[in-house]
Amino acid sequence: MSVSTAAADQSVCTPLPVLGRDVTVPLVTGGKVTYAALDYAASAPALQRVWDDVAAYAPYYGSVHRGAGYLSQLSTDLFENARRTVAEFLDCRADDQLIFTRSTTDSLNLLAAALPADCQVFVFETEHHACLLPWRDAQVTCLDAPSSPRRAVETLERALAGRDPHGPALVCVTGASNVTGEVWPVRELAAAAHAHGARVVLDAAQLAPHHPVSVRDLDVDWVAFSGHKLYAPFGSGVLAGRADWLRAAEPYLAGGGASRKVSRRADGGVDVDWHETAARHEAGSPNVVGAYAIASACKALTQAGFDTLVARERYLIEKVSQGLAGVPEVRTLSLFGDDAPRVGVLSFVVDGWNSSHFAAALSAEYGIGVRDGLFCAHPLLRTLLGTDPQTQGECGAPEAAPGEKSLNAIRVSFGAGTPDEHVERLVNAVQELVRDGAQWQYRTEDGRCVPAV
Repeated sequence: MSVSTAAADQSVCTPLPVLGRDVTVPLVTGGKVTYAALDYAASAPALQRVWDDVAAYAPYYGSVHRGAGYLSQLSTDLFENARRTVAEFLDCRADDQLIFTRSTTDSLNLLAAALPADCQVFVFETEHHACLLPWRDAQVTCLDAPSSPRRAVETLERALAGRDPHGPALVCVTGASNVTGEVWPVRELAAAAHAHGARVVLDAAQLAPHHPVSVRDLDVDWVAFSGHKLYAPFGSGVLAGRADWLRAAEPYLAGGGASRKVSRRADGGVDVDWHETAARHEAGSPNVVGAYAIASACKALTQAGFDTLVARERYLIEKVSQGLAGVPEVRTLSLFGDDAPRVGVLSFVVDGWNSSHFAAALSAEYGIGVRDGLFCAHPLLRTLLGTDPQTQGECGAPEAAPGEKSLNAIRVSFGAGTPDEHVERLVNAVQELVRDGAQWQYRTEDGRCVPAV
C-alpha cells in the first residue's frame, strides 16, 4: 500500500482517545512539548473508554464469588461477563477455558506448569523471553531464526518430523515479533504442528492490540496476551484454550477459590477436591478491575473496527518506514525483509551511535518516548545485529565506530491512539540527530543514559 492510498484509508479513522494524550513534558533545551508516546510494545496507554468504565465501576467494587451482598454479586457478574466478552473477542471454541492471569508471562508459565509428563516443547530462538524461558521441566528444542515465513514452517516441519506423534508436544510461537513487528504465519505453523501430533500456544501479546485474533480461524490450541499491551494497563492477562491439560494439572496456585472441598484426614493431613473450571488456576481474590478493563478494551477495539484500525496503522508504518529509509545511517531490523507484513513495531540502529544515547536524546530534546536495549529477546537481537548483545558502555560516546556492528537497538512502537504528529516528530528528530548531533551532553546513571545536569 502506498502512502497516498493509505492516507486516504486512514482519513476515516482518527486516533482512539487514550490517557496522556495531552500530557506535556519539559525539554532540556527549554520549553515543553506534548509527549509522544512511542513505546506501545512495552505498555500501551489506557484507552479513555477503559478508564471511564473502570472509574464508573469503582464505587461498586466488591469481593468476587463468595459474597452475599449486592456489590459482591455485582462484581461477580461483572467478572464472569468479562470472561465471556474476552472469549468472544478471541473467537474461542465452546469448550475452551479462559483463565485470567497477571500477564502473558504468567499465562505461559501457567501453561508450562500444566504440561503432561515428557512433553516436548518447540520454540524459535526469535521469541520473547516469556516464550523461551518457562519450559524448564520440559524437553525443549530451540529452533533457528527463519529468513522468511515459508522457512519458518519448513524449519518446524523438519524439527517435528522425527518425533513420536503419540507423545505430547507443544509449539510456542509469536503472532507478531516484539522486536521487528513482523507478523508470523501462525495458521500455517499450527497446521504443521497438528499434522505431527503437536499442540500450539500463540503468544498474541503484540498481535491482539493490532489485528483480530481468532482461536478458531488460526486453529491454535491456546492463546495468551496481556492487558497492559491492549490499552488496559491494570495488571491482568489471559490464557485461553483447550481445557484437558489444564484440568489434569495441579492448580497453578493452591488456595481459596481453586478448591471445591477441603477436609482434614484422620492422620492429620488434608484432602482437597479442586475445581475443574478456570477457577482451578485462579486461586485467591481475582483482579476484577484488570479483567473488566481487558473486556472494556476488547469491546472498544471491536466497535472501532479492526479493518479501519489496521488501515490507519499501515499508513503510520509507511510514514515511519519511508522516513527512516531516507536516512542512510539508519538500518531497520528485519528477519523476513522490509516488505513483510508487520504491526506498529519497528527497531533500528544508527551507524556510529550508542542506542541508549540516541534514545535519551529523543526523549530529552524532542519529548519522544521510545525503548532501547535488547527487548527481552536476546537471541533474536544476536541474529539481527550479527553480534553478541551486551550492556553498552558510557552513553556519551558512540557504541561503535561508523561501519561497526551495534550492540543493541532502538524500538519505536505505536497503535490505535497514536496521532500523525508523533511519528512525524520521530522521523524529523532522527534526521536532525543524525545530521547535527545531540544538542546536550549525556552521562550514564544507574545503567541508563540521562542528560547531564
